[in-house]
Amino acid sequence: MATQHAAIVYNPGKVSLDDVRRVVDAEQERLGWEVSQWYGTDGDDSGRRAAEQALAGDPAVILVAGGDGTVRAVGDVVHGSETPLALVPSGTGNLLARNLGLPLGDLERSVRVAFAGATRAIDVAIADVEDDAGVRSRHAFLVMAGIGLDAEMAENTSALAKKHLGWLAYVTPIARSVLGNRQFQMRYRVDAERVHATRAHTVIIGNCGTLTGNMLLLPAAAVDDGLLDVVMLSPKGRFGWVRIGTRLTVQGLARRSRISRRMLALAPDLRALVYAQGRQFVVRFETPHGIELDGDSLGPVLGARVTVRPGALRVCVEPADAA
Repeated sequence: MATQHAAIVYNPGKVSLDDVRRVVDAEQERLGWEVSQWYGTDGDDSGRRAAEQALAGDPAVILVAGGDGTVRAVGDVVHGSETPLALVPSGTGNLLARNLGLPLGDLERSVRVAFAGATRAIDVAIADVEDDAGVRSRHAFLVMAGIGLDAEMAENTSALAKKHLGWLAYVTPIARSVLGNRQFQMRYRVDAERVHATRAHTVIIGNCGTLTGNMLLLPAAAVDDGLLDVVMLSPKGRFGWVRIGTRLTVQGLARRSRISRRMLALAPDLRALVYAQGRQFVVRFETPHGIELDGDSLGPVLGARVTVRPGALRVCVEPADAA
């Protein structure tokens, strides 16, 4: 009879390895699987080498125990293969797990989902970027790419602060960015549309739309619709930021409350929030600006071309959510 094994890619700085090993060992024994294989990440590549080693062993599933950055690095390697990815959320935001409705803070349940065999195909976004020296590189991401506030948060928030403070660690960089409200000039194009010129404080290109605290940044985004969703934030002063924060909160509540949905339908569009949707987003800046992918900073870039690969990655989900 054929046997199978799981591979676990884990971030030593994010997880209690003893706890994860205990739960995985119990599940593999219950199901009669072979001994799981374990691969720790290195600080200089976020998990890419570990993912390549894990995939080479032909596992039935690869569990990722870490934050969104580790998930992104492993997904970059695994997408396009037949091997499914399972999430053991262990980071600050865990945004992909949140958007998929996967368990948070429940190790036993996360591991059961990984071994259950139910999967859902999700899209993978590909960012081709040109840095300030003119060097081009390609990176995959699963949640969001950010230029402006998002990139500043990724660049200026230390791993130690995130470990001990969680999302509170972002308060200082957010406050600094909001108070400064520095906007940049950019030119962008969605699919084959004409090129637009505008100024923005922050640009987000997303594969899914929900942030922590149930704030809905990209209302039309779905992880499996074959589309990218873009929002450009251009608030005028501090009151503009207040209006943006209120709108994002109401958008999150609107999914659960009939009253909130009515309020949102009646609310006028905010000129400070410009939305777009398509299969390709190309952007160019007059001066280099930082970019982050799923919380990982890539440093300053002169431009980027973001495309989508529909259904390129299978992720383990609760059996009722499988597709």
